[in-house]
Amino acid sequence: MIRLVLADDQALIRAGLRMILDAEADFEIVSEANDGAQAVVAARAHRPDLVLMDVRMPGIDGLAATSQLRADDDPLPVLILTTFDDDEVLWGAVNAGASGFVLKDSPADDLVSAIRVTAAGGSWLDPRVTPRLLSRLRDAAPAPSAADLERLSERELDVLRLMAVGATNNEIAEQLFVSERTVKSHVGSIFTKLAARDRAAAIIAAFRAGLVS
Repeated sequence: MIRLVLADDQALIRAGLRMILDAEADFEIVSEANDGAQAVVAARAHRPDLVLMDVRMPGIDGLAATSQLRADDDPLPVLILTTFDDDEVLWGAVNAGASGFVLKDSPADDLVSAIRVTAAGGSWLDPRVTPRLLSRLRDAAPAPSAADLERLSERELDVLRLMAVGATNNEIAEQLFVSERTVKSHVGSIFTKLAARDRAAAIIAAFRAGLVS
């Protein structure tokens, strides 16, 4: 069961999302919030598998709430839901530590897929905004040094390459014929060796280093 906290300040939007999510047998909405502050409280209280977070909300907005949750000792994954696809919102979502970004006019199947991927430890970017975001991230993020890459073992490089093409921890484990626990250990080691704060930063490092084209 994938347990979810849904945060959006518009009741009608929440109702529509609930209809989509309730149709999935393995989704459970454990709490709803109508602003960022409530979302943080609900997420910390219920410890869901994923927080679905709107951007434009009164008081603490979705990006600030995401930053707060990602700063916790055991950070929860956050999937950003928004009607806006401007670069500043995209950049803000990445800087806040979001695991994914979905536009609200996306097909329901895309939202369901994004939830499954990010709840499983992967990352999801709406395909309509991915080229712009990757271009900006490549320009902004310094390439890892040769010394940084040399610190990675061959297996860690394999894991990083698969992370960079969007594979979840479970998918990586299946492709490398190891346990998911082993993959999580490798991912943590990659973060440490590349000084990457999260999966998105590690993926950008892989692109900057030329490990993935």
